[in-house]
Amino acid sequence: MSGHLDEWEALGERIELSDGEYVWAARLAADRDAGNPPALLLHGFPTCSYDWRPVLAALRAERDVVLFDFLGFGLSAKPDRRYSLRLHADTTEAVARHFELSVVDLVTHDMGDSVGGELLARSLEGTLGFEVRRRVLTNGSIYLDMAHLTDGQNLLLSLPDAVTPIIGADRGVAWRRAIAATYAPGSSVDEAEIADLYELAARDDGLPMMARTIRYIEDRRAEERRFTGAIEQHPSPLAIVWGNQDPIAVVAMADALRVARPDAKLTILGGVGHYPMIESPGAFATAVLIGFAS
Repeated sequence: MSGHLDEWEALGERIELSDGEYVWAARLAADRDAGNPPALLLHGFPTCSYDWRPVLAALRAERDVVLFDFLGFGLSAKPDRRYSLRLHADTTEAVARHFELSVVDLVTHDMGDSVGGELLARSLEGTLGFEVRRRVLTNGSIYLDMAHLTDGQNLLLSLPDAVTPIIGADRGVAWRRAIAATYAPGSSVDEAEIADLYELAARDDGLPMMARTIRYIEDRRAEERRFTGAIEQHPSPLAIVWGNQDPIAVVAMADALRVARPDAKLTILGGVGHYPMIESPGAFATAVLIGFAS
């Protein structure tokens, strides 16, 4: 990897799971201990926790930040196996145990919203190993029937749930183009940012795994009310932060969630697409911190 990605990797550690699998995770200390619970950040598909890098300084001002790459993504192991939302929730719990987290403020994006839904469902059932005090949810297809899945996502879902070597054979041209297309028109995101995300996705032959790692959408379809129901019903205070130019998780989803949770604080970021933490990090971080304080 490039030098600055090596530096990024050095911020964290490998947490050993089972059968030789491991997850890359980091606990980044607060600049000032204000007695706040750590922020636990859950990333989306098909990127990794590097998405959060532009907002880490702001989020770490008065609290520790814990982030990690789900299995199959970024710097974590990429085994040839069935990937599911329950698997990702189990991994989240393993990270929480490793860092001895008892209470967290949860921030989720994209696929991470659905993983968060499983965690919240476990909390409602009394089986989650930590407490979710507050939560902030951002652009993700929490109402799948409202999602505008891309041609690329539909193609991946049409493929067998298996390693597919042809994915990424174009040296990531299609992957980078697909990520750029999720940003708002006229986005000023540097192409180097997308190049970094691609390098992390491609590490350890990650791109041929995408027909496997996207299967979380099948879980969403099969158990929509479990995941979205918990997002709607969990008693922890909820803040919704949404880029209004998201072509996939359209802003109408945020409005629908606000109807289900009228007590939630809703912040719409104008002129921002699917990755608000990358496209508008200052506004996004401010909205998250306000959500933590509300």
